[in-house]
Amino acid sequence: MPPSHVLVPLDGSPLADEALAEALALFDCQVTVLNVVTPLDSGMSEGGVLDAGADRRESARDRADRLVDRARDRAAEADRTVDTVVRTGDPADTILEYVDESDADRVVMGGHGGDRGAVARRLLGTVATKVVGEAPVTVTVVR
Repeated sequence: MPPSHVLVPLDGSPLADEALAEALALFDCQVTVLNVVTPLDSGMSEGGVLDAGADRRESARDRADRLVDRARDRAAEADRTVDTVVRTGDPADTILEYVDESDADRVVMGGHGGDRGAVARRLLGTVATKVVGEAPVTVTVVR
């Protein structure tokens, strides 16, 4: 059964861009783009190394706004529209929370490799691994 609402988490990576292109090409339904701004004091941020001042917070929010604006532009090029959401939090947890509170019935996201120890994490990346393992909906990982 085809989805009626696809969630595409965007982090600015080429694979996330590919995930958006894939979602727009494959699914003729509502598409929501979600960018998660990682708190500057998070372990997934450079905040532990650099000062987490107001300038850095503003810069992170500006980057998020640019990412979702770019997603809107890419959708328009395909004669589509996307809804956009920017949230702050742990990326995987925030994606899963959005799925739980919305009517999204598919997630299409980029996956990336990395030397994380476990075979699945090497193949997918930590955020994608957690979303695949815990999402209550189908997750398509673009590699």
